[in-house]
Amino acid sequence: MATLLERPEDAVSATAMARGFSARLKEISARDTERLVIFKDNQPVAVMMNVQAYQELVDELEELRIEAVARDRLASYQGDQAVSHEDMRALFDAD
Repeated sequence: MATLLERPEDAVSATAMARGFSARLKEISARDTERLVIFKDNQPVAVMMNVQAYQELVDELEELRIEAVARDRLASYQGDQAVSHEDMRALFDAD
């Protein structure tokens, strides 16, 4: 949880969030605040962040997943069983 809350001002109670939603939304939209961690009963229950920041996070995660799959495939690569690009084109080319 240490990385969830880098700054105390990023924490907001659910009650305070409900009361000041418009102002908090403006902060997030303008990226004045990177994220808000919303607490209920002293437990983190949600994170609110700018949609562009969220998309960047999702894109980075997808790139890391692709990299992990590529690394796994390279580890088990057997060159003698590989099909050449020319052979693949001959099999699937519609020309």
